[in-house]
Formats: sequence, structure tokens, C-alpha cells
Amino acid sequence: MAYRPTTVTDTVPDLSILTLGVEEEFLLLDPDSGRNLPVADQVLAALRGTARDQSRQEFRHSMVEMVTPVCADLTELRAHLVALRRSAAEAATAAGARLVAVGATPVAEPHLTVPDKPRYHAMSRRYGPVAHDPAVCGCHVHVGLPDRELVVQVCNHLRVWLPVVQALTTNSPLHDGQDTGHASWRSMQLERWPSIGPTPYFDSAADYDRTVGELIAAGIMLDAAMVYWYARPSSAYPTVEVRVGDVCPDVDDAVLVAALVRSLVATLADDVRAGVTAPRTRGCLVAAAHWRAAHDGLDGELIDLRAGGTRPAWELVDEMMAVIAPALLRHGDLGYVLAQLARLRRDGTGATRQRRVLERTGDLHAVIDDLVRRTAAG
Repeated sequence: MAYRPTTVTDTVPDLSILTLGVEEEFLLLDPDSGRNLPVADQVLAALRGTARDQSRQEFRHSMVEMVTPVCADLTELRAHLVALRRSAAEAATAAGARLVAVGATPVAEPHLTVPDKPRYHAMSRRYGPVAHDPAVCGCHVHVGLPDRELVVQVCNHLRVWLPVVQALTTNSPLHDGQDTGHASWRSMQLERWPSIGPTPYFDSAADYDRTVGELIAAGIMLDAAMVYWYARPSSAYPTVEVRVGDVCPDVDDAVLVAALVRSLVATLADDVRAGVTAPRTRGCLVAAAHWRAAHDGLDGELIDLRAGGTRPAWELVDEMMAVIAPALLRHGDLGYVLAQLARLRRDGTGATRQRRVLERTGDLHAVIDDLVRRTAAG
């Protein structure tokens, strides 16, 4: 079937307050070995009420995804995230597993078959061993923006800022029981997929649609839903979808990232409407900036895609805050974000926290215990 682009609306949306929602993916780990457990079907079956309706089957038998409804403010979003995490954690316990918010499989995944769905089997046939890597878990933020032409232009502007967002979310330093030296090993694993990575620059929604159609025709993607770029017009909702981050260990980490992404989108949408053009940064430099973010997180330096060179990560966080502060204030989020960034500056990202526990205890199980506690707290 030929790819059909989504119709671009002719109406100008109200950009004063943008809605948002979050999708979180979680691992199901064995309480004794720390290995992935293939019990997703049991966990999903044990969920009840709205939690069941807001759950999704994922590409691995050891993963579940929980999806918030559309939210207008951070208090509402946080309440949904807490409730969904607790419901999923209880269902995981009933299935003999532990629900863990971690970006990549920390120990091992013995069961690498895909769920019995035609789409997943098609992906397995097309991509071979790449489709059978150990599970990885992300945090995807949706920001309501129904004008698709505007969404594409906002994605162009986001390219220079998303490495900073990625650094804030790093939460997967471990693989095969060892420290990989990367703050986000999930990012490294995903680079093997041909349709994942930095968002290319597009002149228009028509240019985006034409490119996606060509990639589908070439066999790179099965369909438009396999556009896994770090920012994209959602294939299912009238939103900008930012999918660059590891799943966050703490609820407040996830809410912080959602608030930052919403205000980035709001700020950049205002810029687009004011006629500000996005920088056409070379793709190789954008890719390098994401690699550096995945490697260093916030504990080292990041590439400044606007001015060039590398700078301490927190300097770029502060500059991003200066840019989006008016939008944060407009949405009522500024105080919360400042408090959570102060906490993050003090305590470190999820990757930093995992490394501290491992250094202090020398015990991988202690790291997983800490992640389990954080996942369902709040």
C-alpha cells in the first residue's frame, strides 16, 4: 500500500497552553537473577480498569508500556504517571517479576523472540538479528500541535536542543552486568536500526512525506509508524513526539523532561510563526552531538550545535532554560522545573545514580533494587 501523508490543517492553533502526554516503557526483571523475564502477557492481563486501557504490548516479552491520557498541566501528568507505575508494578509482582524503569537490559535477556503479531514477525524477518537485541526502554513525550506543517518546522528547530534533552535522561550505563562507559547504552543499541536517529531537516510537510514514502519504498521502513527519529510528527496523534530519552528512573525526572519538551516546542513554534528559520546544521554534527550526550550525560561536555565546540553540559542546560523560561512561566511550570533541575544537579541523572550505587556496594543487585524502589515511588 502506498504511503499517504496526513492532511495539513489550515487553521492556526492556539499556542498559549499546549497539552502533553507521556509514554513510558519498562523492563520486567527476575527478582533473583536480574535477567529479563518474558511475562509481559501476564502483567498486561493482571492490569485493571484505566491502567489496562492505558497499557501497550511492546516488541519484547519482557517489556510493558504505559501511556498517560492527554494532560493540561504537570500536576495532572504526575498523578497519572504515579498511578500507572504503581499499577504496573503491582501487576509485575503478581507475575513474579519486578517493574524497572531502566533504559537498557542491565544483565541479560535469555528470551529474544518477538510477540506473536504479524507486524513484529515482519520486523524480525526484515531486520534480522537487529530485531532481537536485548530490550531497551524509552520515554516519549507528546506535545499537542495540530498544524502538521508547523510540527515539521518545529522538529527542524529542535535538532540543536535534543542532545541536551537526551543528556538529561541518560539512564542505562549497564550492559551484560558491566558499566559500558556510556551514560545511555540504549542509544548505542538503537543506532543499529536504519530508521532511528537524529531528525533530518525538512523544507516542508510535503518534503517530509515524500522522504518517508521513498524510505518505505526502499524497504528501510515497513510503514510510516517506523519513523523513529528523535522528533517527529506523531503517526497516531496531532502532536510533536520527542522520543530521544531513556525511560526515567523517578516520576519527577519524567515530569521534568515533559515540561522541558513542552516549553521547547512552545518556544520554537513561536519562532516559526515569527519567521525565524532553523539552522541547517550538518547531519554528521547532529549525530556527533547525540553520541556525546549518550556517552557523557550531564557529567561531562556536550557539543554546542549553535556556536560550535564542546562546553560543560550544565552550561547548555542553563542556556536552554534561558531560552524557554517565558514558555515555562506561561504554562505555570517554571518553579517546578527550577526545583527539579536543582535536584538533578545535586543527585545526577539516572546513569550517575546507578554508578554511585554500584561503586558504593559493588553489587549489581543493589543497583536494581534502587531502580525498583524509584520506579514505583512518588
